[in-house]
Amino acid sequence: MQSSCMGSLMELAEQDPNILYLTADSGEGGLDLMFRRYFPDRAFEFGIAEENLVGAAAGLAASGKIPFVYTAAPFLAYRAYEFIRNDVCLQNLPVKLIGSGSGLSVGSLGPTHHTTEDIAVLRSLPNLTILSPATPRQAYACVKEAYRRPGPVYIRLAMNRETEYFDQDYQLPSGRAEVLRDGRDAAIISTGCILDTVMTAAAALETQGISVSVINVPTIKPFDAGAVRDAAQKCRILCTVEEHNIYGGLGSAVAEVLAWGGAAAPTEFVGIPDTFTETGKYTELLAKYGVDAAGVVRGIERVLARKH
Repeated sequence: MQSSCMGSLMELAEQDPNILYLTADSGEGGLDLMFRRYFPDRAFEFGIAEENLVGAAAGLAASGKIPFVYTAAPFLAYRAYEFIRNDVCLQNLPVKLIGSGSGLSVGSLGPTHHTTEDIAVLRSLPNLTILSPATPRQAYACVKEAYRRPGPVYIRLAMNRETEYFDQDYQLPSGRAEVLRDGRDAAIISTGCILDTVMTAAAALETQGISVSVINVPTIKPFDAGAVRDAAQKCRILCTVEEHNIYGGLGSAVAEVLAWGGAAAPTEFVGIPDTFTETGKYTELLAKYGVDAAGVVRGIERVLARKH
């Protein structure tokens, strides 16, 4: 996703001289070098100082620039949270925040580098748009969408060569979820890089005679409540799947829609249980915490069993 993100940003920078690239020891040397090679006067390295990074981005945005901030997601969302809240969102400034390493995608670096609470931390902030692409082409489109939106935006990126499910000319449905697979028994609602796992689980459930819809949510905030209500009316059950803590993320957003009325359906939440995750290989961690294809299948089976 990182190369697609940078390719999109490079195209925008060619068109708009106000676009700047700010990073804080991101570790993505090739991507940093690419931007610096073509736009040396518009690339800034802050080192391990994420608070300064976001504060400077806010000042540049207040001066008419459009800063794209790119660094490791846990240090951006958590360490610089106060600066995102007060300097960026409170002022409603056009700072575009890109956090790499969403969920468990950097599993071997351990829980300090896992990003399993960022949606919960950030989606309560007024004025902030949150985008969660599932594939490289969707990440490319999310950068374009971030540029088009006038206020602050946060994009969460994974790092595991995600399977592509979209065409070359894919256009992001602004603010809307997308139905990638149609079914009548269960609707799986997912966000981010977990999409391939979800599609695998949906195919496995079909072999059991369970008809499954797959709804991808690239925009967490503003949230497409209508898509949830439609799914609840059409399907017998719902199941949310996310590489994120089950509290405060996609599952909570879906539960809020159902609680506010207009639709109801038995719902299962598949995600990271309320725990700090361990160090390990990405695929092994997904299995351990029940966020692999088998875990999704079990989640659907649990809620079907409850319904009966």
